[in-house]
Amino acid sequence: MVERQLKARGIADPLVVDAMLRVPRHLFVEEALRNQAYSDFPLPIGEGQTISQPYMVAMMTEALLLVGGEKVLEIGTGSGYQAAVLSRIAAQVYTIERSSVLARKARAILDSNGYANISIRVGDGTLGWSGEAPFDAIMVTAGAPAVVEEIKRQLAINGRLVIPVGSFKEQVLKRVIRLTESDFREENLLSCRFVPLLGRHGWQDVPQR
Repeated sequence: MVERQLKARGIADPLVVDAMLRVPRHLFVEEALRNQAYSDFPLPIGEGQTISQPYMVAMMTEALLLVGGEKVLEIGTGSGYQAAVLSRIAAQVYTIERSSVLARKARAILDSNGYANISIRVGDGTLGWSGEAPFDAIMVTAGAPAVVEEIKRQLAINGRLVIPVGSFKEQVLKRVIRLTESDFREENLLSCRFVPLLGRHGWQDVPQR
């Protein structure tokens, strides 16, 4: 997976490569899907959510420009896999999950495999985690209609936010860097497709198919 899907597509940060090597992805998917855990596509994890393809996990992690020892916030815990990858680089990871079912599953997997530097909270991720702000880096793992002001205001100076922004069907992955208290710089990284970010400052509901 690391050689063919990540390095071959340009993932070069040694911290990210090492983290992807150290986290056993198959532990974060249902047992029936474990033979597909290292394949180049997302997989369902229940509650209408997915575990992102390995390349997207690595790419978003690399986009945070981590150097080690940071305080990181993740919006959308899902299976817990992305948080586990982040925890191998960051000092502390805070992650918020809307679904209590997924949060419980993720907590059980993380606890049983020794991920002690990850805090999980059930709630509306679009509100961020103000009680622990500011964060050196924030990752949003669901597509938002716009960059969420409430979340980006929880960045430290020089902090980086990576967030998919667009419609329900497709988004652009953006990186937002907080330059000063009131000045932010945005850049587009690549096209992507995520499940919608639901909440007060995201989408209010998923459209009927």
